[in-house]
Amino acid sequence: MKKKAAVGLVLAVLSFPSFSDEALTFTDAEKRAILAHGPWPTPITTDKSNRVSGKREAIELGERLFFDQRLSGNGRFSCGSCHVPERNWTDNLTRGRAAGEVDRNTPTLMNIRLGRWFGWDGASDSIWSQSMRPILDARELGATVRHVAELMRKDEQLSCRYRRAFGAAPSASDDEAVLVDVAKALAAFQETFETPPTPFDGFRNALARGEKVKAGMYSVAAQRGLKVFVGRGTCSTCHSGPNFSNGEFADNGFPKTQAGRSEGVKRVSASRFNLLGKYNDDAQAAAREAVRRSAEPAGEPGAFKVPTLRHLFLTAPYGHRGEVASLGDAVKHYGQRFELSAAEQSDLVVFLESLSTFNNPWRPEDLAVCR
Repeated sequence: MKKKAAVGLVLAVLSFPSFSDEALTFTDAEKRAILAHGPWPTPITTDKSNRVSGKREAIELGERLFFDQRLSGNGRFSCGSCHVPERNWTDNLTRGRAAGEVDRNTPTLMNIRLGRWFGWDGASDSIWSQSMRPILDARELGATVRHVAELMRKDEQLSCRYRRAFGAAPSASDDEAVLVDVAKALAAFQETFETPPTPFDGFRNALARGEKVKAGMYSVAAQRGLKVFVGRGTCSTCHSGPNFSNGEFADNGFPKTQAGRSEGVKRVSASRFNLLGKYNDDAQAAAREAVRRSAEPAGEPGAFKVPTLRHLFLTAPYGHRGEVASLGDAVKHYGQRFELSAAEQSDLVVFLESLSTFNNPWRPEDLAVCR
């Protein structure tokens, strides 16, 4: 898999089209649609349901926990086993694998703070509640609530960092409360994952300023693909906004072998860790969430979360079960549904490549000793 991915990346870079002074003309409607996908990055916000969101000490604790294999039941896996930094916080496998293979593809964690539902079926309504699921899943980290709580209590470094993040030592009797706090620290760390600006962003910003596209800024093929994206392909209907996702759910056209959103609605509603529960640190948000939840549709079988398209070039394979091996195959899958020509599909691939850069924005640093 690693060899194939590397070869694909080299071929794609070598085949990237040349640039020219030519610029396409966009209609006013097309310009409005393009400008709606920015500016990037979006303003930093914090999650009010998580009292340590944005807190430096919590981010540092979350970073340490994210890569700590002791968090797993057998001491062999961590969150970073599947969410690998240099692979855009995914694993490039068809389906995720730690203690065992799971049912779905590992989604990227990039820009996760911009979501409103989490997991392919939206079975969690906060990053911190979603972070608990893989810790306890027997096929992933396979830990127990007691295991996590005891690790935080007994390890001197983790206990020290916990006190700095939460202002008190881990509870000596409430294992579940400690697990929730671990998840909130993990969430604080994940909220820092943000993709850097891309060639598209440079073009979009120039368009916003009314500037002429300069040679080397953005290829004509990418511009043609952009026209398809906001036009005949209707891609921007679901992949909207600065993060290229409306954050909701859609039928992705793959075989309906899993329930999708219809099951996710049931799970998030039944969870005691949802935003209506006692662990939400924002009481006012709980009331708003109740109103929002009452207006939500029941969910359709076969509907899955619309993923971000930012840096998707680095996150193959695609689809909730990793059904599609390459970006070209993904475009072909959707292109056939909207009767796009081969040339339009080719241009669309070039445009989607322009939503990626090839540098890793995350740089690991030495984890300082807690004193």
